[in-house]
Amino acid sequence: MKKFIFVFLTISFFSTQMLFSQHTDVINSNRPGKSMMAFSVGKSIIQLESGFSAINENHSLLEYDASGFVVDFTVRWGVFKEELEAVAEIQYQKDTYSNAFEEYDRSALRTTLFGMKYMIYDPYKYYVEEVNIRSWKANKKFKWRQLIPAVSVFAGVNLNFSDNPFNYNTGLIEEKLSPKVLIATQNTFGSRWVLVTNVIYDKFTSDFKNLGGIVTVTHGINEKWSAFAEVQAYKGDFYTDGVARIGGAFLLSKDMQIDASFSKNIKDTPSLTYGGIGFSWRFEKNYKDVMIKTPEKYKKDKSNKSAKDKKDVKEIELPAKE
Repeated sequence: MKKFIFVFLTISFFSTQMLFSQHTDVINSNRPGKSMMAFSVGKSIIQLESGFSAINENHSLLEYDASGFVVDFTVRWGVFKEELEAVAEIQYQKDTYSNAFEEYDRSALRTTLFGMKYMIYDPYKYYVEEVNIRSWKANKKFKWRQLIPAVSVFAGVNLNFSDNPFNYNTGLIEEKLSPKVLIATQNTFGSRWVLVTNVIYDKFTSDFKNLGGIVTVTHGINEKWSAFAEVQAYKGDFYTDGVARIGGAFLLSKDMQIDASFSKNIKDTPSLTYGGIGFSWRFEKNYKDVMIKTPEKYKKDKSNKSAKDKKDVKEIELPAKE
């Protein structure tokens, strides 16, 4: 069956084969969108995702301008089990701020985040789709199960090492530690579409708390190219806004991809424009394939498994191939 690459968010599902393993044949990057996919990279996989963006900011009321760049870097590491992923995110911004009275340079780590993501529900874990050998149309028709999303939860901590000059000119000092929690869902429709949604509550113990959401739709154009569109909204005590993003990615190899994106917010207090490129790479040398069992054989073996089998065989249930 032909495999299609979905930008950043795809989990490489096939229309008649849904794998329980988090590891996939090709890299699955969250870039260039800002949402977090529900699936992890897979046990022992290390994945790096980085980007560079040019930015422009201007405020219609305060009458200031700021131009510069943002560099972001994310490490994702599958630890302990297939469903668990450790995440580290760092974002650095440098720009030049100017108004009618002054001009100066600003620079700081805008984001330093460490956390863990765990998949709590996979709708295909105990499901095998029956293949109709007599009807191609029956196999390709819409499946209602596609409406049931995979679900993951994320919990992490924001670190603040110094006063942040990008905190909306409030004059407040950000706390050194603040929590972030997130719920991620993911649906795959057919063999080319992926829908990811995030609900986020960030820094909720600080003055800069905000509640937000992201919806990302990704379309696999062919085996190399994919495109995405995304909307994000967030509401806080000091700042509320909405952002739209579009972009695409190209697969260089099964473990590397490049991407490009453009972002624009809906306000002019301030108006924000981002344009950037990115690169994602994964290291999978330490990954070990797991034994694939059909649900029927898995249940039978589990009831009769000896102590030796339990020690030597990793029990992971996967639907049979067509």
